[in-house]
Amino acid sequence: MAQPAFENIVEDFEFLEDWEDRYRYVIEQGKAMDPLDDALKVPATKVDGCASQVWLHPRIESGVFAFDGESDAMIVRGLIAVLRALYNDLPVADVPKVDAAGELARLGLNDHLSAQRSNGLRAMIARIREVSAAAAA
Repeated sequence: MAQPAFENIVEDFEFLEDWEDRYRYVIEQGKAMDPLDDALKVPATKVDGCASQVWLHPRIESGVFAFDGESDAMIVRGLIAVLRALYNDLPVADVPKVDAAGELARLGLNDHLSAQRSNGLRAMIARIREVSAAAAA
């Protein structure tokens, strides 16, 4: 069910054997994102449960889900980019159907993130699901 953009990340990860290279790749994905407008960095878009500061700004247009995000930590910004590849451009009703843990396990991230980063990743996924569920209701 993964989006083509996420499948590209999976393929790139398979090519990169070293975890240092994979971390650099994730960070580069984050650097490639446009910065989130400061006006959108408000309490309503801030994700609690992350060690770093994280903001997610969802958009739903014509029943299609997408979000932008920002973090003050480079690796977390990269994780936001990975989540965008997983979720952006899905019909809003399909967002809760994504097995995020299963898809991210394909990247091996669960075994290579600190406990704090893993908790933050789960908090971002929970926020994405929460926003999409509210929009679908």
